[in-house]
Amino acid sequence: MKKMICLAVFAGLCAPAAGAYTVYVSNEKDNTVSVLDSETLEVTDTFDVGQRPRGILVSKDGKQLYICVSDEDTVKVFDTATLKLLHTLPSGPDPEQFALHPSGNPLYIANEDDNLVTVVDVKTQLVLAEIPVGVEPEGVAISPDGKVVINTSETTNMAHFIDTTSYEIFENVLVDQRPRYAQFTDDGSLLFVSAEIGGTVTVIDVTKHQAIHKITFEIPGLPDETIQPVGVKVTADGSIIYVALGPANRVAVVDGKTFEVLDYLLVGQRVWQMAFTPDQKYLFTTNGNSNDISVIDVARQKVIKSIQVGQQPWGVAISPN
Repeated sequence: MKKMICLAVFAGLCAPAAGAYTVYVSNEKDNTVSVLDSETLEVTDTFDVGQRPRGILVSKDGKQLYICVSDEDTVKVFDTATLKLLHTLPSGPDPEQFALHPSGNPLYIANEDDNLVTVVDVKTQLVLAEIPVGVEPEGVAISPDGKVVINTSETTNMAHFIDTTSYEIFENVLVDQRPRYAQFTDDGSLLFVSAEIGGTVTVIDVTKHQAIHKITFEIPGLPDETIQPVGVKVTADGSIIYVALGPANRVAVVDGKTFEVLDYLLVGQRVWQMAFTPDQKYLFTTNGNSNDISVIDVARQKVIKSIQVGQQPWGVAISPN
């Protein structure tokens, strides 16, 4: 039975409206990025970026757009004002996901084919380190204090804790099969790691480096094998966790304290990655098989619009201002 969620839970989550934000969606199949306005919820531009764009993020100052162009073995950097290519970064082979240090530099890139995390200085455009990790590295997350990088290895089924000073792994936490994404809470106390084939999200105590809970999912009428957790996002106060469930075509809404699933929101087909607007008014999801994105109104916990973009949208990033 669907559970009603008290809107008071979300009181204080959203800051006063700060105007429109720019939303960027990487379209894996047609080698483009779609640009949208967060207020009109319309596509304003589409531009070519190279072969198989996947991971995507915006610099801390909002002036540069970073894109993992996987089949070209590079990260391309675009000017957000002109959408013109500025330069490329040495990413290592087959970059898929990445994360920026909280300071805005360096960039940590997962290289799926070489079992490495490549660390790149975004200013000098030089490789600072290549960190050996498990087999098929995928997810990358950085602690809010910038001291720890997390990498998830799909075949090793681990979350690797990497020291950002020494570039060495100092802890490994076993999770379920095929971990795809890692996400810290804003206070840095918890880490959530999704397991696509395992069908769970592991909750890890960051201080103890221990798994303390596994979030499971059950959707009436859907076989378990269709429930494949990928993207994870957490509200600023940690009260709600959102989990993209892949071919289940739903986003799970999870209580951030009890880890109980409160609701499932129906979105497009094969929901993959997600991003909040900075004011957390909206949550955008990429739906790879229906070639669209869904817009979730966070306060109302309701999908309010579907927007067609390019072929097989993979990642989504939103300007910080």
